[in-house]
Amino acid sequence: MDIFLLYQYIITAILLFVLVNFLINNILFKDTSRFKLPENILAQNPLISILIPARNEEENIKRCIISLTKQDYKNIEILVLDDNSIDDTAKIVLELSQKDPRIKLYSGEPLKKGWLGKSYACWQLSKHARGDYLIFTDADTLHFPNSISSSVACLHRYRIDALSVFAKQIMVTLHERMIVPFGKYMILSFVPLYLIRKSKSVLFCTAIGQFMLFKREVYKKIGGHKSIKSKVIEDIMISKQVKRCGYRFMIFDGRSNLYCRMYKNFREVVRGHSRTIFAAFDYNIYIITIAIILISAIFLLPFIMLPVGILFDWPAILINLIILQIIIILITKIILSIRFKCKAVDIILHPISIVYLIYIAINSIFNAKIGMGVNWKGRIYDVREENELRLVSDNYK
Repeated sequence: MDIFLLYQYIITAILLFVLVNFLINNILFKDTSRFKLPENILAQNPLISILIPARNEEENIKRCIISLTKQDYKNIEILVLDDNSIDDTAKIVLELSQKDPRIKLYSGEPLKKGWLGKSYACWQLSKHARGDYLIFTDADTLHFPNSISSSVACLHRYRIDALSVFAKQIMVTLHERMIVPFGKYMILSFVPLYLIRKSKSVLFCTAIGQFMLFKREVYKKIGGHKSIKSKVIEDIMISKQVKRCGYRFMIFDGRSNLYCRMYKNFREVVRGHSRTIFAAFDYNIYIITIAIILISAIFLLPFIMLPVGILFDWPAILINLIILQIIIILITKIILSIRFKCKAVDIILHPISIVYLIYIAINSIFNAKIGMGVNWKGRIYDVREENELRLVSDNYK
C-alpha cells in the first residue's frame, strides 16, 4: 500500500505541475486578433506571399481563397500549387485568378524521391513567392479579414523570426470533439510556452501547418522545407529547424481570426491523427509506449480508480488524492472549454477522449510498423527504414 500511496502522490504532483503550467500558458498563448500592424510597417507596405498547397481540395479551396482576398492588408499575392489533383481544384483556382490578379495557379511537379508531398508542394511554392514574408496556409482554412495583418503584427511585436497560428477548430461529430482538441490540450498542459520563445533548445518547440509565417530571409537561411523534406510532421520539424539555426519562434492563438475543420468523420479522424502521433515520437516504439502508459496513468486511471476505491473501501488518503487528481483534470478541461468554446458535455466525456487517443496511437504504430504505412492525401509512405521515406502508392481515394 505504501508504494501505491507513493504512486498517487507522484501522479498528483504531476497534475499540479500540469495545472500551474496550463494556467500560465493560457496567459502566454496570445490571441492574434489583438494585434495591429505598426505604422512603420504599414508605411513600408511590404509584399506578403500567401502560399497554399492544394491536393484534391475542390470542396475547400474557393472559400479559402475568397476569404484571403478580403484581407484588410492589400499588398498580398496568393499562390496556389495544384499538387497533382484529380478533381476540379485547378479549375476553381484558375477561374478565381481571372477575377483577381493577386491569385496565381501553379502546377505541381511529380513527387521526388525522399520528399513528403506537402513539404515538396510548399518548397515549390516558395520558389515562386516574391514577398518579404511567406505565409503557408492549408486549403481547408477560413480567414477573417485580419488574419494576415495580425500575424505579421505579432511577429514584430515579439521580435521573432517565424511563428505558427493555431486556428479555431470546427468540430461537429463526437469523433472530432473527442480527439481534435487534444493536441492543443497537451501543448498547454506540458509545454512551457515561455521557453518556446526564449529557449534555444529545439525540445521546446511545436507548430501547426495550418498557418505558418516566416520572414523571407529566415526561411531561405534555414533551408526551407527542403531541410525537413522527409519528415512526416513537417510543421513541427520546420519550427525546430528555425530554432536550430538560431532564430526565434513562437505559437499564437488564432481562434478569433482563423477557422478550420480538419476532419468530418471517424475514418478521417483516425487516419489524420494516425499519420502524426507515432511520427511525433520519431517512430520509436519504446518512447511512444512509455508516453501511452503515462498519459493513461495521469488522465485516465483516476476516473477508473475512484469507483474501484470506493467499492473496495480504500483508505481515505488514497480516495482524497484521486479526487484531487480528477478535480485538477476537470479544472483544465473547463478552462479549455470556456476559452475555445467547446461543448460542456465534452468535459465529462474526457475519459472517452483518452480512450480515443490510445486507440489512435496504437493504430498509428500498427500502420507504420506492420500495416499499409503512413497514409495522407492518397499517398502512402513506408517509414519502416530509419531516416528513409519511401513512397509506396500515389493514388487518391
